[in-house]
Amino acid sequence: MRRRFSEGFVAPPVIEPPFTEGKDLTPAAVLVPVIMRESGATMLLTQRTAHLRDHAGQVSFPGGRCEESDASAEATALREAEEEVGLPASQIEILGRLPEYRTGTGFVITPVVGLVTPPLNLRLDDFEVAEVFEPPLEFLLDSANHQRHTIEVRGALHEYWAMPWHGYYIWGATAGMLVTLHRFLFHEDVTA
Repeated sequence: MRRRFSEGFVAPPVIEPPFTEGKDLTPAAVLVPVIMRESGATMLLTQRTAHLRDHAGQVSFPGGRCEESDASAEATALREAEEEVGLPASQIEILGRLPEYRTGTGFVITPVVGLVTPPLNLRLDDFEVAEVFEPPLEFLLDSANHQRHTIEVRGALHEYWAMPWHGYYIWGATAGMLVTLHRFLFHEDVTA
C-alpha cells in the first residue's frame, strides 16, 4: 500500500449516478483507517447514530465537513477521526488520497488513507457514532464481496456498491470508496 501511494499510482474513480448535478457540493474528508493488527489488517468503520441529519444509521468512515480552520483534507480527516472515535493523529501514518467521491446528498468527499498503529483506546462521540467495528481488510478488498444493487431515486433507477459483512450493511459512498481502494491497489496505473 505504501509503495502504491509513493509511486504515484492513480485509482480509477468510482462514478456513481449524478444525483448532485446543479447543486453546490459541500467539501468533506474521511479517514480510511487501516488498522495494522498482528492477526491481519482490518478497517475501522463506524455505525452512525440513527438521529443524525445526514446519513443517519449508515456505516461510514470517520470524517465530515471541511472547516475553514482545516489546512487540508488530511487535516479534516485527522480532526474528525479524533472527534468521532478518539483516534489520535500520533497513531496514524497518512499514505495519501484516493479520488474524490461525490454523493447524491451533496458532498464531495476526499478519502485520506492512513495506517493506524494499535493499541486503540477509542472514545466514541455518542452523538454521532453508535458503534465501531473492524472487518478484515482482506474481505473488503476481495472483489467477490463487491455487490451491485439498484435503488430508485426520484423515479430513476441507480446502481450502488454494497459489501454486507456480519450483519453490517456497508454500502453507498463507503462501499464505493472501498471499491476505489481495491482498484488503486490491484489495477495498473491509469495516469495516462
